[in-house]
Amino acid sequence: QAIRVVASGEAMLAPSITRRLLDKYATHLPSGDEPVPDTLHTLTDREVEVLKLVARGLSNAEIAADLFVSETTVKTHVGHVLTKLGLRDRVQAAVYAYESGLVRPGAQ
Repeated sequence: QAIRVVASGEAMLAPSITRRLLDKYATHLPSGDEPVPDTLHTLTDREVEVLKLVARGLSNAEIAADLFVSETTVKTHVGHVLTKLGLRDRVQAAVYAYESGLVRPGAQ
C-alpha cells in the first residue's frame, strides 16, 4: 500500500510521526475561542470521533479496536471525513482537527 501511495504522488507518513510533528508545531494552534468551522458540522458524530483519533496519530487498526468496529468501517469513515472536508489525506485531516480546535495538544 505504501508503494502505491508514494507512486501516485502522495506522501506516506507513519501515524507516530504525524503525532510528533503536530506536538512540535502545536504552539501556533487556535486557543479554542474561535468559532467551529461550518464544514465540521457536516460530519456525523462517529466521523468526528474518528477524526479526533486520526489527529491523535492512531492507525486504522488502533481506531477500530478503540471503537469496537472493523478496520474497513474505519477506512470508510476516514474516507467520508476526507471527502466532506475536502482534504487529501490523513495528515491534512489531523492538521484540520487541530486548527479547528477539535483537538487540543496534549489532550487525550
